[in-house]
Amino acid sequence: MNKTKRTFKMSFPSDIEIAQGAEMRHIKDIATKLDISEDNLEMYGKYKAKLPLDLIDENKVQANNLILVTAMTPTPAGEGKTTTSIGLTEGLNKIGKKTTVVLREPSLGPVFGIKGGAAGGGYAQVVPMEDINLHFTGDFSAVEKANNLLSALIDNNIQSKTRGLGIDPRTIAWKRVMDMNDRALRNITIGLGGTANGIPREDGFNITPASEVMAILCMAKDFEDLKNRLGNIYVGMTFTKEPIYARDLNAENAMAILLKDAIKPNLVQTLEGNPAIIHGGPFANIAQGTNTTIATKMGLSLSDYVVTEAGFGADLGAEKFLDIKCVAGGLKPKATVLVATIRALRHHGGAKKEEYNDANLERVQNGFGNLERHIENMKQFGLNPVVAINAFPSDSEEEVKFIQEACSKMGVQAIVAKGFANGGDGMTDLAEAVVKEVEGGKNEFKALYDWNSSIKEKIETIATKVYGAEGVDYSKLALKGLKKIDDLGLNDLPVCMAKTQKSFSDNDALLGKPTGFRVTIREFEFAAGAGFVIPILGNMMRMPGLPATPASEGMNIDNNGVISGLS
Repeated sequence: MNKTKRTFKMSFPSDIEIAQGAEMRHIKDIATKLDISEDNLEMYGKYKAKLPLDLIDENKVQANNLILVTAMTPTPAGEGKTTTSIGLTEGLNKIGKKTTVVLREPSLGPVFGIKGGAAGGGYAQVVPMEDINLHFTGDFSAVEKANNLLSALIDNNIQSKTRGLGIDPRTIAWKRVMDMNDRALRNITIGLGGTANGIPREDGFNITPASEVMAILCMAKDFEDLKNRLGNIYVGMTFTKEPIYARDLNAENAMAILLKDAIKPNLVQTLEGNPAIIHGGPFANIAQGTNTTIATKMGLSLSDYVVTEAGFGADLGAEKFLDIKCVAGGLKPKATVLVATIRALRHHGGAKKEEYNDANLERVQNGFGNLERHIENMKQFGLNPVVAINAFPSDSEEEVKFIQEACSKMGVQAIVAKGFANGGDGMTDLAEAVVKEVEGGKNEFKALYDWNSSIKEKIETIATKVYGAEGVDYSKLALKGLKKIDDLGLNDLPVCMAKTQKSFSDNDALLGKPTGFRVTIREFEFAAGAGFVIPILGNMMRMPGLPATPASEGMNIDNNGVISGLS
């Protein structure tokens, strides 16, 4: 087993080597597969293009087939949702289904930090991989600029003696953003250096994917809706306790101008020349964790099948995709794929990091409860998932057999997915199983809660039915936040839980399928523009830091502009 692992690592090319060796097709050829004329493409070089919003057809959106890819509770490296999503798209096209993959854009923070890029892996990637991971078409930059324009307008209004709204600087909830992991910017003081340089106050930076502007971009139905949502951003309170929104600063139109191109989805391709739409990129532990509604509807307008993914485990990304995005956007997934790895099952069964690649049936059996709960959760939404066992060289036959038999007892198929090593050829079995679920017509999506129920009821539903908690506790700060939400008339919004991705609970150490625990809401934030309330469980980071050895240290670029070390 160990010898197989070492041989694989020595002989198998890196992700970037595979991507750089691909023979990419001109983006015009990819558009032709979707019946898009060249006149409708806004090209960014040969291999990237933006798509106009008028290509969206709501009738086709409802008629075609949406497939959600989610996962069990992950290890720090992730379990391969993006790789599986891309590989499944290749597999579906191989069996004759016109399919597009629709994904999020990567954030530069993780790319240069610990996780690396987010363009898939092995022979299941989207290309041009370097461009997608590094700046791409400038969407993140546009979100950053729109966010920081509002910050500048806020501080300018506080400074103004003639047009000031009387904003109390102590109440400002809006932070600046940048798309980099930089812990030193979490808490800062601005406006120092005298009266000409603004009013001193405490401020800070979030990472760009955590910006409400990103959340708004991903929730917006069209450009008019984008402007309305931007105007609804809550800024803070006046000294007389009146709420201030971005519209009070006349900010929404200028912010929308900066997003006029960013709102258009990006068309690229998979390694096998199939269409891929990549757009938006909120994190799933602190935001909604899915690509834009516009991109998903664009894919459904142009192809019979759309494969999309939601970040982290199904308790986070999938729950938010289903309860927030699908309800708001009128989307109905026809099937779900639940990605599992034997490495992650060993992890939840007690294996230490250095033991993840050691075959151990007992640990897999002990860790299966985590996957079991995720399967049960998907069924609560009316969706019978297909489990994709994302294959690793260290997987043993007896471990795979156990998972398949245990899933079968729950009425679920578990298919070994070999997209990383074999591309579409390794994913046709999974593709056939997904089509069988779609064509069986038994999946009938239903949201877990009614938006009109109280905030507490919505939180209680998620905590008890999805996480398996016995109940919910609230800090004094959280109870104060609930009152503010009520005062602002935001009770009918869905909830976007900010929680660790490492456990069903709010405690990183509770692995597997924990029971007998309660979760605590520490405080509330709310995104009035994006349209959801954010209960915060534990200490959630909106500006990550770099690890001791950042991924950036292993990267290089030569005199010809060829990049290495990016993964």
